[in-house]
Amino acid sequence: MTESTAYPLPQGQLSLSGPVARPAVGTVAIRGDLAHIALAERYLCAHYVVPQVRTIGPEGAVLLCQPREGSDEVTRLAAGTTFEALDYAGPWCWGCLAPEGPSGYLHLTELAAED
Repeated sequence: MTESTAYPLPQGQLSLSGPVARPAVGTVAIRGDLAHIALAERYLCAHYVVPQVRTIGPEGAVLLCQPREGSDEVTRLAAGTTFEALDYAGPWCWGCLAPEGPSGYLHLTELAAED
């Protein structure tokens, strides 16, 4: 897996100056336990992740709100689309197209095989 270098890593001490509205599910790449590293200066989270760049497989993929069958669909991704993987759990991968979204879950089988 290749780490993304498209986003600058935060420098110095991070701090927030006040309340921040929680983004809607399926938008910004943040959830309760972790967030995309590019969001570190705007959102407080327990863990920040540098994404692993993956590619959507030949059948395309359906990005879901939750890691379960029947969950609401965020969007459909075409074969060959670049996907930023942030977390893997069982048969699911959580990630995004970019830090600002869309974000969601897809089956690992929907990702192209790694080189």
